Amino acid sequence: MKISHSILSIAFASVVFVGCKDTASKPAENTTAENKKEIAVATKPETATIHIEGMTCAIGCAKAIEENLADMKGVQKATVDFDKKEATINFDLDVVTADDLVKTIEATADGKSYKASDVKVGNKA
Repeated sequence: MKISHSILSIAFASVVFVGCKDTASKPAENTTAENKKEIAVATKPETATIHIEGMTCAIGCAKAIEENLADMKGVQKATVDFDKKEATINFDLDVVTADDLVKTIEATADGKSYKASDVKVGNKA
């Protein structure tokens, strides 16, 4: 019984540590008010939806992509749906382009894990 419990514990720890991509490359954020990103009113508001391949978990992968997108200048809001494998981004087209969003997604983690495709931009923001 102890052996099977140990094996299960090791297996669980392996999945937790290996299952998600390394998101430690991004520095920890300080949540004080002075470090919060100011969101300017968009002069050319747009909404983009982008399909993302390569995510293996919602907590590590999807959250890291979402945070990287949200930190971009010109992005008002970014959400990544792990189940749909899709990002929805509200942004200012005068500040950032859809290509910039794709580059940010694909550069997250090691720069090889995620592939962005099927970019749809429409004035829905």
